[in-house]
Amino acid sequence: MKAVILANGEFPSHPTPLNELLHAPLLVCCDGAIEYLEQMAITPNALVGDLDSVKEHLKRKYESILYYDPDQNSNDLTKSVRWCLNQRITNIVVLGATGKREDHTLGNIGLLGSYARMGANIVMLTDTGTFRPLLASSRLDSYPGQQVSIFSPNNQTVVFTKNLKYPIVNQTLPELWMGTLNESLDDWFELTFSPGPLIVYQKY
Repeated sequence: MKAVILANGEFPSHPTPLNELLHAPLLVCCDGAIEYLEQMAITPNALVGDLDSVKEHLKRKYESILYYDPDQNSNDLTKSVRWCLNQRITNIVVLGATGKREDHTLGNIGLLGSYARMGANIVMLTDTGTFRPLLASSRLDSYPGQQVSIFSPNNQTVVFTKNLKYPIVNQTLPELWMGTLNESLDDWFELTFSPGPLIVYQKY
C-alpha cells in the first residue's frame, strides 16, 4: 500500500504530482489542505492534524475520517506521516509541502531524513522535481543532463559521488549551497557517504 499525503503548502500544478494525487490508492490530507480537495470534489481517506485550520462545517462533513493530533511539537505533515506509519504504511509520497512560506518549505524538506529514520520510504514531489532522503549509500536512476542537488543535514557526513558533472570527492557539505546545482552524466549516479542522511533533489 502506498499513501499520498497532501500538505497545506502550494497546491501542485505539474502533471507528475497531480497524477499522484488523482490516482492515490490512499490519500491523507493535512489539516487546512482539505480546502483544496473540496474545490476538486476529492474526498481523502484521512484528515490529520491539530485541525486548527479546518472550518467547522468541514469538521462536521469529514467527522468520520478526522484524526486529531494535538501535539504542538510536530507539524501537520509529521502528524500525517506518523498516522501512515501507525497504519503500517511505509511507502509515502508527499505533495504540497513547498511554496507559500520559505520557512515551512525548509522545515518540511529538512524533516525528510527524520521520516526515513522512522521507517518511511518517502519522497517529496514538487512542481519542479523530487526530494528524497537517503540513509545509506545509493545508486539513483537519472538521465544525462538531469539537474541534481545534494544536501547534508549532518555536517560530519563525508560524500563521494560518481557520474556527476562536478565530482564530490570525500568532502563534507557543511553549507546548504555546497552540493547544489550539479548535473547527472548518465542514466544513473551514485552517492557514497557516511554517516547519513543525505537529501537529494532531482529535477524532472
